[in-house]
Amino acid sequence: MVIYGLLIMGLCAIVGNVLGYLLGGILGITANVGGVGFAMLFLVLVTRRLMDQGKLSKPAESGIQFWNAMYIPVVVAMAAQQNVVAALKGGWIAFIGGLGAVIICFALIRPLTAMAGPSELMEDDDEASA
Repeated sequence: MVIYGLLIMGLCAIVGNVLGYLLGGILGITANVGGVGFAMLFLVLVTRRLMDQGKLSKPAESGIQFWNAMYIPVVVAMAAQQNVVAALKGGWIAFIGGLGAVIICFALIRPLTAMAGPSELMEDDDEASA
């Protein structure tokens, strides 16, 4: 079975991890800080731009949508392995970094939703109410 969109997802993951390690180095932490989050953000932005420009085939779009859906369980599983108590004992930078990430994610919900455009469910609801 051919899995479409894997190249784009892989490149976004590599770039996200590199940025995560760079951010960790800047903060003085020898770890990946937010690499998966960066990769998710890049995947959303790159795929949306390619779809808007019509440069992706339908199978590639379907494959990328599959990988977008798979990212959420992966991130949840990775977050479940984190030791919050040890992070807080290690210093306030972990707490501040986590709080900053939450604030940034909340701030990005509306712009990312606007980029996605209306969904089929919203269009069906509008037709049913008319």
